[in-house]
Amino acid sequence: MAENSAKPHGELTLRTQAMPGDANAAGDIFGGWVMAQMDLACGIRAAERARGRVVTAAVKEMSFAKPMKIGDTLGIYTSIERVGRTSMTLKVEAWAQRYLSHTMEMVTSADFVMVALDANGVPTPVPPED
Repeated sequence: MAENSAKPHGELTLRTQAMPGDANAAGDIFGGWVMAQMDLACGIRAAERARGRVVTAAVKEMSFAKPMKIGDTLGIYTSIERVGRTSMTLKVEAWAQRYLSHTMEMVTSADFVMVALDANGVPTPVPPED
């Protein structure tokens, strides 16, 4: 995990604010909510690269370094690390911008494996980059 002085790697793909409905009674945001936002961002970035439908095949080693709190803004940064025949691996970082401040802290990171699908839901080759 990155230290507080570090900066996000990748492209800002999704940004949203953590709300009370996303938290437990202590005001900590559910890890599953953060992971769902990461999955959404991967879907956006991978579908753009595949120029079509994609699904999540795997998420590798996710651990949480810092909590998210109600009011924090979650920024999801993605970078495509590897493109195979039908799949791609994205490095995903989740960063919290603390409520009403400029302080940014990495919450978690993981590698997501996304698979390109055709109209019938069958894995299909990822097209070459333009």
